[in-house]
Amino acid sequence: MSPTGIEIYKFLPRTNCGECGVPTCLAFAMSLAGGRAELSACPYVSEEAKQKLEEASAPPVRTVSIGTGDYSFKTGGETVMHRHEKRFEHQPGIALLISDSLSETEQDAKLAAFTRFQYKRVGAILKPDMLALRADSGSGEKYLKLVKLAAGKCPASLMLMCADTAVLDESLKICAERKPLLYAATAENSSEMAELAKKYNCPLVAKAANLADLADLSVKLQSLGIKDIVLDSSAENLKQALSDNVAIRRSAILKKFRPMGFPVINFPGQMTQDPMKESLFAGILTAKYAGILVLSDFSGETLFPLLVTRMNLYTDPQRPLATTEGIYEINNPDANSPVILTCNFSLTYFIVSGEMENSRVPCYLMIKDTEGLSVMTAWAAGKFGADTIGKFVKNSGIAAKINHRKLIIPGYASMESGGLEEELSGWEIMVGPREAAHIPAYLKQFKP
Repeated sequence: MSPTGIEIYKFLPRTNCGECGVPTCLAFAMSLAGGRAELSACPYVSEEAKQKLEEASAPPVRTVSIGTGDYSFKTGGETVMHRHEKRFEHQPGIALLISDSLSETEQDAKLAAFTRFQYKRVGAILKPDMLALRADSGSGEKYLKLVKLAAGKCPASLMLMCADTAVLDESLKICAERKPLLYAATAENSSEMAELAKKYNCPLVAKAANLADLADLSVKLQSLGIKDIVLDSSAENLKQALSDNVAIRRSAILKKFRPMGFPVINFPGQMTQDPMKESLFAGILTAKYAGILVLSDFSGETLFPLLVTRMNLYTDPQRPLATTEGIYEINNPDANSPVILTCNFSLTYFIVSGEMENSRVPCYLMIKDTEGLSVMTAWAAGKFGADTIGKFVKNSGIAAKINHRKLIIPGYASMESGGLEEELSGWEIMVGPREAAHIPAYLKQFKP
């Protein structure tokens, strides 16, 4: 059983320094016991205490790191059953399945699709994470050729899906520095797969036909020295996958059952042949605890909604989704282009920038950090007033980009126009439309 908060408190320095982010050591101990904090946050804890409190300091679902470089990602690290309790920590990795039985042309097409589908949204790049390379042909030579092709052409994280441990060993000699995920250890080959995982320092998937056998396999792999494990319950339909995912998360979070305290992998492509249903199933499993999702193929209409769903579910529900503060160039503006100012609430950004793009008028969009609040809410909270806006405009560098001194503010912030003219000496403050739909017509009448 995990130590209680009071038991953990006995091992802490009890200085109440607050450097961990909470005011007292007792509060920090309670956070550790509840899986809401990590022991590393305390700068003064002793090495002896670290060893004794390792179990208490670890989240109920272990964090597993996969890959290296720009496509590396973490999965697991979860501490709650429901997003509103705190937040979900690490987005599920999205993988594209490529079989060695495909022709090289087909393999190239899939690799091209993987790198092509990337989207910029709210200042973030949304993209898939991993290539799942599966041995279906029965030929070790073909599989090694696929691994070389994928490793050479794409910087993605890799999952090596091969039952032949000798071929898998040769594959790892090609790409071990990428820290691929190995698939999969079973009751029959667990010792051999564990040796490979330790030899190359790679995470390992544990696969079993039911949850009881999966728990036993997890215990065995841990006894063999494997710490980074991903669980596969072999679910072949959505109902079973949901049931298994929920049972695994409940065991880890509510019952503190360590054998199930690992992220889960799901294969929506094995549950349906319909690409739209596959994307739908993947979205459902994103909401219900998938740690990695392996898709059979990528297309814009199936991947983009899944990437947005994943991003939205894994934002902090206590913090509004916000766009990065700064100057955004729309339709290739020049020194005579109009300048529009608004808040960084993401929905406001998307609506306003969309209407500006539709106007076809080259212009600058200035996004002021309002902590994700809308214009009226930010104004009422004192985060979108003349003083803060004036300081932002002065420090933004927009004056060096334009010849005129005209600033268009949102219609709902018209009450700040007089104060802004005082804050921004020499600037003309123009009040824009209240409704974003009227922005194109307004911009076409602008004269520098």
